Amino acid sequence: MANFTTMSGFILMGFSDQPQLEIILFVVVLISYLLTLVGNTAIIVVSLLDSKLHTPMYFFLTNLSFLDLAFTTSIVPQLLWNLRGPAKTITSTGCILQLYVSLSLGSTECVLLTIMAFDRYVAVCRPLNYTTVMHPSFCKALAGIAWLSGVGNTLIQSTITLRLPRCGHRRLHHFLCEVPAMIKLACVDIHANQVQLFVATLVLLLLPMALISVSYGFIAHAVIKIKSSQAWRKALGTCGSHLLVVSLYFGTSSVIYIQPQRSFGHSQGMFLTLFYTVVTPTLNPLIYTLRNKDVKGALRRLLRREQNF
Repeated sequence: MANFTTMSGFILMGFSDQPQLEIILFVVVLISYLLTLVGNTAIIVVSLLDSKLHTPMYFFLTNLSFLDLAFTTSIVPQLLWNLRGPAKTITSTGCILQLYVSLSLGSTECVLLTIMAFDRYVAVCRPLNYTTVMHPSFCKALAGIAWLSGVGNTLIQSTITLRLPRCGHRRLHHFLCEVPAMIKLACVDIHANQVQLFVATLVLLLLPMALISVSYGFIAHAVIKIKSSQAWRKALGTCGSHLLVVSLYFGTSSVIYIQPQRSFGHSQGMFLTLFYTVVTPTLNPLIYTLRNKDVKGALRRLLRREQNF
């Protein structure tokens, strides 16, 4: 860590090789961030204020919305600052905070999405036992496991990454301090670090993806047996939003972390990262509100309540 903190900071090369895109990216990222703040805050407020949404599904959705708010806030302000002008730097302290916080929140989201898939499995495949299985205390314990797993992962991964000697290398070919990009600055053999990163990816990316696939396999098997078209549509509507969010998040983040040593085009890797760090948190509230009658109904009730005052 001493090797790291003696530096004055890092130069985030980001999209500097495409200056013609920086203004466009600034506008797009700013709009996406504002939509993320509004959309996720709305879901949190509605879920807390509307008693009809005090269910396990919306408890986990509230956690997901808070995660997305914090995740994007740990990345986007610095990105916007670097896109608006020639300065492309981040302080050592800023880089350390961004690395620890963003990795912790990203890891937590992987586990939380898995827990949400389990919740959907119980709702569709074990409806009679749903309230017994998904007891409030059990839901809180599951959410706690998700948050602790993220903290544990970042304490290990980020600390190991920061301890690598860099021999004065300060040019980070990325727009944020992220483990796959930062280990490439090391001036020593990083094979062991890549193996360790791959093992962590197996646990926090591939294993959740496998568990989610198994959950939806059981759900699909149960849905096929449903003879009522109304019940079929309700089951698909209940799971469709979550499955779409899972596909967007895991589809892009897994490409970056499963093969960090892969020779992506410079822009290709960054645009993939931009998608799961900026775009996906923006789409999540839209997906859940546009496809969810309960949330839309709660929003209407809340707005009517405000108008009556």
